[in-house]
Amino acid sequence: MRLAADPLISAHNAHMRLELGRSPLTCDAYARDIELFGAFLAKDKKSSKRSTAEKTWPQLRTATSSDIRQFIMTLAGPRGYEATAVRRKIASLRSFYKFLKTHNYRDDDPAVHIPSPKVGKKLPKVLPEADVTKLLRTTVAGRSEFQQLRDRAIMELLYASGVRRAEVASIQLNDVDLRRRTILVTGKGNKQRIVIINATTARAIADYLAHRPQSQDEALFLGRTGRQLTPRHIWHIFHTLYKISGVRLKASPHTMRHSFATHLLEHGVDLVTIQELLGHQSLATTQIYTNVSFEHKKRAYDEAHPRDRSE
Repeated sequence: MRLAADPLISAHNAHMRLELGRSPLTCDAYARDIELFGAFLAKDKKSSKRSTAEKTWPQLRTATSSDIRQFIMTLAGPRGYEATAVRRKIASLRSFYKFLKTHNYRDDDPAVHIPSPKVGKKLPKVLPEADVTKLLRTTVAGRSEFQQLRDRAIMELLYASGVRRAEVASIQLNDVDLRRRTILVTGKGNKQRIVIINATTARAIADYLAHRPQSQDEALFLGRTGRQLTPRHIWHIFHTLYKISGVRLKASPHTMRHSFATHLLEHGVDLVTIQELLGHQSLATTQIYTNVSFEHKKRAYDEAHPRDRSE
């Protein structure tokens, strides 16, 4: 997890991580949002992401509700942020200013009454099974055998279990039981669950482990330096393979999670089982895949029906 230069952002980050149990990925995302607001208050339009993280923002301590509203209007207007991104930044500022008030850094909370834009529910994007197969068969020329086997194991794991990229990065060697084909993963809120992997993925992980470099780091997946991969590394590995795979639909590591759930549903697995495998608290969250499954089938129907194709 990166360290913020601003003392208030750093203190808030520590509060989220140590007292609220938030993941490093969430803490970093919130810190970037708050730094972006700091740059807005300072009218620093030239700040890159790196230089923003290296600066302090004293304006944050005295920001008003009007400042936050102007920031949100700028994001939604001239900067063209989508409603989901704006909502996340509002959530970050609410958390930050609640922390400042609670810990007596200031007397009021300027973010408490800031409304969030409404977001229409969108169906998750799902890849057809043929595209998933194409992705899993893709390799990058010039990489070492260790890297090739590692990347293949990661890709197989994403689709075999529906795990998030942060969960992949956090897996430790002793979390993996290849004989039983299960892996203990730590999800959002540090909640743990057991996921099942197929025989193909178990073999891919075994092949990788046979070439995994010796390291004092107990993480399952390592980089070239022998240290644990980060969620950003997992994204980069996926994106590199995706770009050369020939798959035309937009996809990310999370698309593999949606594809995993949808394909299981289409092949007869019940929603409660899928809910447990995904780590969803509520079955209502998992039920969206029933709609995705229908849309997925409809797209396949439209592409395949001879009457429309002949017309």
